[in-house]
Amino acid sequence: MVDFSKVRAIDFHTHAEEPCGCHADDGYDDLQATMASYFRAPWKHPPTILETAQHYRDQNIAAVIFPVDSERETGYRRYKNEEVAELAAENDDVLIPFASIDPHKGKMGQREARRLIRDYNIKGFKFHPTMQGFYPNDRMAYGLYEAIAEEGGIALFHTGQTGVGSGMPGGNGMRLKYSNPMYMDDVAVDFPEMKIILAHPSFPWQEEALAVAQHKPNVYIDLSGWSPKILPRHSGEVLQFDLEEESIVRLRLANDYTRTVVG
Repeated sequence: MVDFSKVRAIDFHTHAEEPCGCHADDGYDDLQATMASYFRAPWKHPPTILETAQHYRDQNIAAVIFPVDSERETGYRRYKNEEVAELAAENDDVLIPFASIDPHKGKMGQREARRLIRDYNIKGFKFHPTMQGFYPNDRMAYGLYEAIAEEGGIALFHTGQTGVGSGMPGGNGMRLKYSNPMYMDDVAVDFPEMKIILAHPSFPWQEEALAVAQHKPNVYIDLSGWSPKILPRHSGEVLQFDLEEESIVRLRLANDYTRTVVG
């Protein structure tokens, strides 16, 4: 178990990836190579969970780690939640396991969520509306949110633009509209006891994200995926304004590893 009194920080946004070559027939490895170029990462395929754990161990930083279940929308086979949880358990000095379930899986997904929390020590769930092809406030997803909320889990949502599919024909089918953080306002109203984290500075909707986080006490923001050096000027100005004015915005350290590099 992570000793929170000794680690330097907790990175709240880390991707779990399988070894290279596991997706030779579904295009996922090609996607990863394109994303590595987009993020200027020093690899063509991101590190595995074990490599990620060692990286954070060397930095004395704990990390929330998760897969993304987008197989219905993209055709990319998901990294099984149970496998991620088991590997995280073997490295629980630095890794905190989250899972991912496509809300389109309905009651089957709801049962899986409850089982993962109860039997695999899963602490929360990652949603990627653009990759999963849904609006976060679609009532279709509410049964899954209800299961997560009742079990005391956290819901982490990708927001804003994404490097997934960037530069590929048609953006690889990724529709950015699904990831406007204003849709999270409905979710925060309807599930006031569920902690919700908006991932990334939500470009180009950073003001919407800040408005929701200021207004709803169960909503937080992580700043992963954007280096402070390249954060768009307006985004930086908006964030700086809120911090200087002591607005009630709950921010979380995050890096988007294995997309970008902490170190």
